[in-house]
Amino acid sequence: MPRIAYLLSSAHEIDLRDSPNHPTGYWAEEALKSYEKFVEAGAEIVVLTPDGKLPVADPYGLEPIFHYPDADRDYFASVYRTFHHDPDDIRITLSHTTEQELMASRRIARLLSEAGHSEREAHTLISKAAKIAWSQQRKLVEVMVAEELTGGLSEQALRAAVAELEADSAALAQSRKAALDAIEGFNAPVSLASLSEQELQEFDAIFAPGGHGPMVDLYNNPDVGRLLEILHKKNATIASLCHGPALLLSAPDREDGQWLFEGYRLTSYTDDEEDQNKIGQLGMPWLLADALQNTGAIFDDAPYAWASHVVVDRNLITGQNPNSTEATAAAVVKALDLV
Repeated sequence: MPRIAYLLSSAHEIDLRDSPNHPTGYWAEEALKSYEKFVEAGAEIVVLTPDGKLPVADPYGLEPIFHYPDADRDYFASVYRTFHHDPDDIRITLSHTTEQELMASRRIARLLSEAGHSEREAHTLISKAAKIAWSQQRKLVEVMVAEELTGGLSEQALRAAVAELEADSAALAQSRKAALDAIEGFNAPVSLASLSEQELQEFDAIFAPGGHGPMVDLYNNPDVGRLLEILHKKNATIASLCHGPALLLSAPDREDGQWLFEGYRLTSYTDDEEDQNKIGQLGMPWLLADALQNTGAIFDDAPYAWASHVVVDRNLITGQNPNSTEATAAAVVKALDLV
């Protein structure tokens, strides 16, 4: 049974330009989905933090806007692809998915179908309204009403669909928080600093989810560097997601004086994604993607922000953002021959 060092940040605060001591931590969805995937695959998981202190979920990552059900995310993806066929032209920002009601597309389409429209008709109507909302920075319901694209639905019914999505997202956020709180290892993590070289040798992989916490205590950390060096020498799987690749900046130099991951292709949360989120807009102390490239990585990101994107180069696995969680975890499971 492969043994995974599941490394979480124990940072609770990050100093931002406009908000010193801003609350931070690990990203809830990334941490939970990855953990559950590894357990399901049969891996042995040892939860670590750099100092053995309790990790906390980033409060920002627990907001309902980051917990839309997968069915709603997938339906909206099918909608926006109808008005942008070239990936280089697609720019779906965080404000599009969190402020413009576009994620309610599936629920409104369901109401249209119940009102007698075919699934194709409903999808076409929603896509036309979504394109206007997307391009003009307007809310979906307002567009449908103003542009007479309601398909016979009342404004009240449209707003009820949006409210239903918001309630389900809030419930999912609460459910995920409860599931994280129930994980024994998250409540009693092992201190990475306390482990001997022999104990570190027993791991077959390391995995670090994101959240802004890793930018506080997983980079420039000698104990993280010690673990990376030991696992890299045995060609063990080294995996991280979103801001988790900050741990790679703790890696020591090779015998030739180059960084341990010099010339490796990898990805992480991008500057564009950082510029769009509420925390990044408060002024990051440094940018992860830039730091990785400056250290010697070959940076490989998706054609557009928020797309699921995973890069595998030799024993290194990295995922770009929260939407890459499931694909990154699946890549780790495959690397460990658990499929």
